[in-house]
Amino acid sequence: MNWDFYIKSYQSYLKIERGLSKNTVANYSFDIERLCLFLEQNKVDISPLKIKEETIQQFVYMISAQVNARSQARIISGLKSFFSYLIFEDYREDNPMELIESPKTTRKLPDTLAVEEIDALIAAIDLSAKEGERNRAMLETLYGCGLRVSELVSLKISDLFFEEGFIKVSGKGNKERFVPIAPITQKYITIYKENVRPEIPFKKEFSDTLFLNRRGGQLSRAMVFTIISNLASKIGLKKKISPHTFRHSFATHLLENGADLRSIQLMLGHESITTTEIYLHLDRKFLTEVLQQFHPRKKM
Repeated sequence: MNWDFYIKSYQSYLKIERGLSKNTVANYSFDIERLCLFLEQNKVDISPLKIKEETIQQFVYMISAQVNARSQARIISGLKSFFSYLIFEDYREDNPMELIESPKTTRKLPDTLAVEEIDALIAAIDLSAKEGERNRAMLETLYGCGLRVSELVSLKISDLFFEEGFIKVSGKGNKERFVPIAPITQKYITIYKENVRPEIPFKKEFSDTLFLNRRGGQLSRAMVFTIISNLASKIGLKKKISPHTFRHSFATHLLENGADLRSIQLMLGHESITTTEIYLHLDRKFLTEVLQQFHPRKKM
């Protein structure tokens, strides 16, 4: 069927020209490989340049019985991207995915924490413990800068530009962005960096890593999740939270206090403004307040 050449070419395009991470490229490739497996199992010998909509539609019917609507939509999106690439490179003239519709999916609104709940979680940290100052600095950074947990654990000392009021963050696809950092967050990072971190015998390869574990290596994402879960249990918080909950709360609290959507998008590192909108689950009361405050006909 000669799919390998086109898949490898597509992978190079995703990695080099679009700058996507290794994991993201692997996910895109997996969608195409599922289609190849379907063709093989059904003894359909056809290249990606000749495959028709009818054959792909049969594949879509098959996966619809195996995965949920969200996963199905992701697979269809991945295949559309692959065939769009083939058109872009003049390998074929039409996209067999053009008329294949994705199932409708509902967006799951993210959980958020109230400011008081975030304060309570941070206040519950035992600062007398060796890792106390580190944990406080981490949670303050998660909430104060709206970072993903992967961005937090990979943050480096050389990424801190406190005099300018920014930190450099390496996000998805190794894309860098500068995020403003408040003085209060700088304060807690500095306390940890100057008073606690020097006492940790770090491994050479992690000499520039900001947040270290007890063995002097980089913290795992699972460890950050465990720290937050333990604090939630400690204060009796019934919400199911994770490190990402702090990021959701960061975006929501900014919007509720008057920040514009575009600024929030830049700080979160979203390519599309529609991705940012999922964080902004506003109640009707807040929307009414916005209308009454800003609409020119707010008065009788």
